Amino acid sequence: MAHKISKKIISYKVVNTEEKIKLEQVESEEKKLDLESMHENVARPEILFGSTYKIKTPQSEHALYITINDMILNEDTEHEERRPYEVFINSKNMEHFQWVLALTRVISAVFRKGGDAVFLVDELKSVFDPKGGYFKKGGVFMPSLVAEIGCTIEQHLKKNWHVT
Repeated sequence: MAHKISKKIISYKVVNTEEKIKLEQVESEEKKLDLESMHENVARPEILFGSTYKIKTPQSEHALYITINDMILNEDTEHEERRPYEVFINSKNMEHFQWVLALTRVISAVFRKGGDAVFLVDELKSVFDPKGGYFKKGGVFMPSLVAEIGCTIEQHLKKNWHVT
């Protein structure tokens, strides 16, 4: 019996008859549930749930506001999960407008792609400002504005995804 492989093969395993029956049962249950997961073609829902965070740096007289909107997948089921969908960053300071806009689009695209977006936090937090960074209120050193955006996204993920 021939099977069409529609996805990339990432691993394989030889299964015996009992395991095959169990696997088919799980697959049929998943088809019955029709679970949705994040992917780049997921439709934007009418309502998203968001949080807005204020970043005030000593480098600018104007604050930066980061809004992270989440969508609920598989709502009202035992498989319900909240996933980040998009990011908006706004400020009266237009000095960084071009790269901030590009950054929000890239972050939003990564969120919509699905999978584990936690790597994004590490990448953003590792960006260093050639001018030397700054100290936040409370004495916490921030190597760059981009790193602080990464910390804000991390805070959001910990609050809503329970990521450690």
